[in-house]
Amino acid sequence: MVYTQDYRIGIEDIGKGNAASNRALLAIMEDVGCLHSDSVGYGVMDIEEKQRVWVLLDWQMQVLSRPAYGSQIRAATWSRGIDKICALRDYELSYADGSTAAIGTSRWVFFDTVRHRPARISEDIARLYDPEEGRKVFAEEMQEIKFSAEELAKADTVCYTVQRRDIDLNMHMHNICYLDAACEALPPDIYEQVDFDRVRIQYKHELKLGDRADCACLRHGGSHIVCMSVGGRLHAAVSLSQAQESVRRAGNLPPYEWNCPD
Repeated sequence: MVYTQDYRIGIEDIGKGNAASNRALLAIMEDVGCLHSDSVGYGVMDIEEKQRVWVLLDWQMQVLSRPAYGSQIRAATWSRGIDKICALRDYELSYADGSTAAIGTSRWVFFDTVRHRPARISEDIARLYDPEEGRKVFAEEMQEIKFSAEELAKADTVCYTVQRRDIDLNMHMHNICYLDAACEALPPDIYEQVDFDRVRIQYKHELKLGDRADCACLRHGGSHIVCMSVGGRLHAAVSLSQAQESVRRAGNLPPYEWNCPD
């Protein structure tokens, strides 16, 4: 099942050159994914009753053409694989002419809010999402963000204190706020001069209100990596990079009609 929703790039979504920021594009992907879950009965409003919530483990996004202010964007999302605990979800943001603005993929764990541990995804629940097996936006699966202990030890570090504005409905630092924190850790010249069109985020352990995260910014290959740790324990890693060549997309994306929900 492919779920779609239309969006408009507003004033709050733009940054350099009056074009959509990475934060805004990730927020659209996150929102349309939540709407899909709402439609099958496992959304935000169902958490209290069903005592289940989807928790994000990994993000990957590639910007192919950054939407300008006022652009109309159609967001599509689909489940592309579900096992006993985790689910994979892909995204595609497109313009009215059908060309692609950005693609993304993510990995989620089904979580029991009472027992505070991963919950099994039954076949009945998996069927609700009607997975699009084989429909992938990236040719390769997400890879672990790699860096050495030596690189980490030499990295410049700034401290980020988790604020009230960062907290989500689960009382943890919201997924996209990790990108905000990573941007705060970038050197000023890099932040101001470089447009990153590749974003990769790994969530290891949640950050909570008042946590003081040491954000170490290091250069690994062509990427700027920000590692967020508390007391020496890695909580998240964010990798930001520029595309050196055209993104390797999967070649098995069949055409489909856009059916935007009411």
